[in-house]
Amino acid sequence: MNNSSNFPKKSSRRNFLRNAGLGTAAVAGTPFLSGRVAADLDPRKITKFFSSGDVILFQGDSITDAGREKKNQLANNARSFGTGYANLAASWLLEELAGKNLTIYNRGISGNKVYQLAERWEPDCLELKPNVLSILIGVNDYWHFRSGKYEGTPEIYEADFRNLLIRTKEELPDVKLVICQPFILTGTSAVDETWLKPFSAYPEIAAILAKEFNAVWVPFQEAFHKAIEIAPATYWAGDGVHPSMAGAQLMAEAWLKALT
Repeated sequence: MNNSSNFPKKSSRRNFLRNAGLGTAAVAGTPFLSGRVAADLDPRKITKFFSSGDVILFQGDSITDAGREKKNQLANNARSFGTGYANLAASWLLEELAGKNLTIYNRGISGNKVYQLAERWEPDCLELKPNVLSILIGVNDYWHFRSGKYEGTPEIYEADFRNLLIRTKEELPDVKLVICQPFILTGTSAVDETWLKPFSAYPEIAAILAKEFNAVWVPFQEAFHKAIEIAPATYWAGDGVHPSMAGAQLMAEAWLKALT
């Protein structure tokens, strides 16, 4: 595993601490999501990211799970996708890229940490043979440590995540990876400012791995930073972790925008 010397410089962490706070505008003078992300989406650019017949897989914890029905776990099925960003992003893709004949799955499971993804990776990823794999994981790796339910550390998160990505690329060498930034919003029912410093290691590590594995990087934390200039944190995620309807739409747009 990498040690702390491989983390981004301290200025990166200071930026995270500043931007994740909700007392003032996070990015003064920056337009909300450079205007509205949906207005910036160019289906022609996104079309180039996918090939005809691609299998797309969303993986992660409860933010991706979003209450999905798990008995059948069907592709391209609203009940199997839940009510979160994965449903919204997949719905957009299925409409805009109807001619691509895409097959899209959601296999996020509430409460998961990286090691739990690894435990179910064969049936819930490798057997599906995705051409595009999106992973959002990390908040539980810290939250469950904080609540005394898990003895994880940032170093364990990094090692587990890297090993999972190595395993994935060995089995699926041509898979396109999309790594999503773990995020929190303070001033909410579950998250206060004492989260900021210890949690900051997790998005930093995810960013390092995205670069290392040549993955698309989805800057969810930055999207929420800009969003709280328009409405308070609780509007976007009541507990600071699980997005509202508006937060899920924001995430879907940020995810799609990252592909361009």
